Amino acid sequence: MSFKKKLNARRVQITASEDLNERVVFINRVSKVVKGGRRFGFTALVVVGDGAGNVGYGLSKAQEVPIAITKATEQARKCMIRVPMTGTTIPHNVVGEFGPTKVMLLPAKPGTGVIAGSAVRAVVESSGIKDIRTKVIGSNNPHNILNATFQGLLQLIVPEKIAQLRGISLEELGYHPY
Repeated sequence: MSFKKKLNARRVQITASEDLNERVVFINRVSKVVKGGRRFGFTALVVVGDGAGNVGYGLSKAQEVPIAITKATEQARKCMIRVPMTGTTIPHNVVGEFGPTKVMLLPAKPGTGVIAGSAVRAVVESSGIKDIRTKVIGSNNPHNILNATFQGLLQLIVPEKIAQLRGISLEELGYHPY
């Protein structure tokens, strides 16, 4: 299944009344050379989450930073997904890939905390995951890291769903949570 189909399958509708925490991951200044000099613009990369398993990200451009952040936040609210969790961590190891970037997401025992870099940390903390270990391999471009992290989160499946699909119990599956 393609990335867009997975994203649409896990999409979550968020009402405007819910309070979401937003984190600005990256702001980039870009310039265009015109006849009278340079014209500056800004791009903003924002992660939005409710801390209860829903998270999204948005990228937007504008002539001023606050407008770019507002537009990116609105886009992130529209593109939120549900992250399956077991307790305070993720159900299993997963590797998300996007372009030259690979992001390894590994479950951790309770009390470990969030061991992640800045872009992955923003996604993980916004989604409400408290115990996780991560490793970014390849490019450290924030855009690629966010896309690879979401690729990994879309691959997660809770053990109950796997057992149900196979028609066996959790004990027969051999699942042992931390």
